[in-house]
Amino acid sequence: MSAHNKAVRSLKDFENQKANLPSLFADQSEENKIKYRERLQASIKCLKWLLLQGLPARGHKENETSSNRGNFVELLKFLASEKEDVAKVVLDNAPGNCQMTAPSIQKDIINACATETTKAIMKELDGDFFTILADESADISDKEQLALCLRYVNKRGEVMERFLGVVHVANTTSLALKEAIESLLMEHSLSFSRVRGQGYDGASNMQGAINGLKTLILNESPSAHCVHCFAHQLQLTLVAVAKKNADCGWLFVDVLAPLLNFVGGSPKRKEFLRKKQAERVVAALSLGELESGTGLNQELSLSRPGDTRWGSHFKTILNVLNLYPTILESLDAIGDVSDSVDRNRAESLTHLLMSFDFIFVAHLMKSIFAITNELNLALQRSDQDIVNTMKMVDVTKINL
Repeated sequence: MSAHNKAVRSLKDFENQKANLPSLFADQSEENKIKYRERLQASIKCLKWLLLQGLPARGHKENETSSNRGNFVELLKFLASEKEDVAKVVLDNAPGNCQMTAPSIQKDIINACATETTKAIMKELDGDFFTILADESADISDKEQLALCLRYVNKRGEVMERFLGVVHVANTTSLALKEAIESLLMEHSLSFSRVRGQGYDGASNMQGAINGLKTLILNESPSAHCVHCFAHQLQLTLVAVAKKNADCGWLFVDVLAPLLNFVGGSPKRKEFLRKKQAERVVAALSLGELESGTGLNQELSLSRPGDTRWGSHFKTILNVLNLYPTILESLDAIGDVSDSVDRNRAESLTHLLMSFDFIFVAHLMKSIFAITNELNLALQRSDQDIVNTMKMVDVTKINL
């Protein structure tokens, strides 16, 4: 593999023109060249459409006897049925060794699309400063992967967020994540010296003040300031403060959590709730108590609140209060058809829901979260400025 041996092989290939690939391709007739180009363009169009829609190309069974040969082949068949010139050069009308439908061909085209897209992103960035947004997750085979996005301002002054790539990481330690980010940036001729911001979730390996990913990058590039989502911080602060209150902790931990686990833990119980709610809506519509129209009377669900999902606690309380009569009827119905264990759980939950403490605290939390939710929604707006935000914080304090 020395440079000398490579040069010698190149010289021999040049001297042997008959075995040279460009020469062999040049010997093909002009008609075959045109057909090959049309066949390639048809495959590229189909794969580009699948990539833009985020759909898989391969099928479970792609032989000719299959009723569904996968998205790529079926889309190519549809394109051939709509365009006669394409039908003449693809699939059965193409040479057996040049149909351009093999998985290796699909991967080559997809890699070419990814390369061209990355080139366009690098051209738009044009060596300017940028911010990195990163997060790790496991794929379907349980392999840890790191996704990296770039955030920058283009020449027209627009804030752009572009996905750069996914890289496999052996572990999720801060040092391993830093090395993965650095290797991915260097692959595209970028460096930490041009980084002016960092954005991660609240995990300790990301935000840790001593050995977190944020700190490691800051040590190398002091200008790479880390900004945590304001609404995310507000939500975490609300949850942390709320857990210190005995009544609020009792509502979410001792009442709502068992209720959501009991009703949402079984498809049969969720169907009980869905059926009872549908019956109440039909009865209310027939009596004129509810208005009918587009977007009205949508089906509600009892979803679990998340500490990092802003507004999720407020949504949970709203749904529980809106479905309050339906929940009680569902618990009674579940208790009648269940065994003694589930019957006792349903009865205990019914007693808790019918207590004055639950009703009072639930409506109090609804009023409080209704005020803070307005601030949460305002913080999510991309055109929000810090001056207006501080004014809204003051208004929120006054309302509370």
